[in-house]
Amino acid sequence: MRVGLVSDTHGYLDERVTTLLHGVGLILHAGDVGTLAVLDGLEAIAPVRAVRGNNDEGRETGDLPLTIDLELGGLKIHVVHILDRRNPPAANIVVFGHSHRMLLEERAGTVLVNPGAAGRQGFHSVVSAALLEVIDGRAEVRLAELGPRSRPARAAAAAGSR
Repeated sequence: MRVGLVSDTHGYLDERVTTLLHGVGLILHAGDVGTLAVLDGLEAIAPVRAVRGNNDEGRETGDLPLTIDLELGGLKIHVVHILDRRNPPAANIVVFGHSHRMLLEERAGTVLVNPGAAGRQGFHSVVSAALLEVIDGRAEVRLAELGPRSRPARAAAAAGSR
């Protein structure tokens, strides 16, 4: 099964992300969703499971769960927004966000994946996401840099008036 991994959309769904995710069977969103419209846009591609990020508190996405645990192809997958690296969860794969930085590393038999930031709010300069392929109890992850981050309209207008 192919799974799309996204995080930190902050209310903006970049069409480069939707293009990358076309054809996946499931999308996991690692928090800071921003708006339910983002989830609706992703649902048009595939079923979505999403967790609440620190910026989802007090918003329409504030009722999302803090964590998700699921099993795919015999692999345990844990999704959380902010990863406690001192006490990582017992899972084969941990998907997390928050830092807006892509990461793929194996630590003590657990694959840690941060797909980076798929939105345009934050300090990141590149929009990114990831694809997870689960086949016969094995996982392959591909991080995808999708190009420069676009700035929100008001930030672009302010920069142009200088």
